[in-house]
Amino acid sequence: MSDLLTVAKLAGVSRATAARAFSDPHLLRRDTLERVLAASEQLGFRPNHIARQLRTQHSTTFGVLLPSLLNPIFSCQLQAMERQARDAGYGLLVATSDYQPEREAAIVEHMLRQRVAGLVLTVADADNSAVLSTLQAAGLPFVLAHNVPQHSHWPAVCVDNRQAMREATAQLLALGHRHIAMVAGPMLQSDRARLRYQGYCDAMQHAGLTALPVIEMASHTQSDFTLLAPMLGGATPLSAVICTNDLLAISLIGAAARAGVPVPQQLAVMGFDGIAMGAQMAPSLASVAQPAERLGACAIDMLLHNVSRGTRVLPHQLRSGESVAAPAFIATTREPHDAA
Repeated sequence: MSDLLTVAKLAGVSRATAARAFSDPHLLRRDTLERVLAASEQLGFRPNHIARQLRTQHSTTFGVLLPSLLNPIFSCQLQAMERQARDAGYGLLVATSDYQPEREAAIVEHMLRQRVAGLVLTVADADNSAVLSTLQAAGLPFVLAHNVPQHSHWPAVCVDNRQAMREATAQLLALGHRHIAMVAGPMLQSDRARLRYQGYCDAMQHAGLTALPVIEMASHTQSDFTLLAPMLGGATPLSAVICTNDLLAISLIGAAARAGVPVPQQLAVMGFDGIAMGAQMAPSLASVAQPAERLGACAIDMLLHNVSRGTRVLPHQLRSGESVAAPAFIATTREPHDAA
C-alpha cells in the first residue's frame, strides 16, 4: 500500500510538497502539481482527508440542507453550488428535510458532527428556526438560501418573493382577470410561500379587489383538483391561479386537462421558479423565474468570504408562457328594450 512519501519520491519532490498538492494545490507550480498527481494516480494513493481534518481542525467540506431534490429549482442550485465549491477546493455533504421542520435539527446536528466548514440551508421558517441559533452558538458559518428573514439578520441569498408575486398577480390583472387565487403546498412548511401570499394580497388590494384565501394542497408538488373545482362555476368563477412553485402548476395543468378544464381558455395558470421543464411543455408555463444557478454560486461565495449577516436579493423575471391569456368573458347583459 502506497503512502505520501512514496508518492513524493516518484514525483521527485519533498514530502511537504507532495502534501501541499492535496491540501493547497493552488500554491504549487502547475508542472509540479501535475507530477505529484500523476504519481499519486500511478501508485493508487488517496490522501486521508478525514485524518488531516482532525489534525488541522480545517475542513474542506461544506454542508447543504435542501427541502427536496425532486424540485429542479433545488437540483439546479445544487449543481451550481458543487461547481463553485469544487473550484475553491471544497466538497459538499448534502441532506434533504422533505419539507419537515422536525428533520432540520437532526440534519444540522449530523453536519456539526461531520465537522463541515460551513452550511448552506433552506429551512421552513427562518425567523422561528432553532437550528440557526444552534449554528450561531457553535460558531459555524452558514448562509440561508431562498429564506428571507424578516426579524433577524441571518446571512441569506434570495429573490424578493413578495415583490415577485405582486408583479405576477399584477400581470394577470392587466390581462383582465379579476377572480384570481393562489395555490400553495402546506404553508407552515414554507416562509417563502407566506411572503408570496402577501405579494398576491398586495396586488389584489391595490386593484380594489378581495384577495381569496390560499388554496392549500397537501403536497408542495402535487395538486388536488377537487379543492379547485367548486370555484370554477357560479356567477363569479375563478379565471386564474398562481402556484407557489412550477411543479405544483404543472400538476394543476395536467389535472385541469383530465377534468375537461382548458388552460388557459377557462383557467389561466402561472407558476413560480422558472424551471426549464415548464417552458418545454404544452401549453408552456408562464412563471416567475428565479436565478437558481446564480443563487447557488452566491451562497457558496458568501460562505467562502465568511459573510456573517445581511441579505443578498437577486433579480427575478416574469417568464411568458401559453398557460396564461386574457379571460374569456361571456356577455349576459340584455338591452333595456329586450326586457319583457
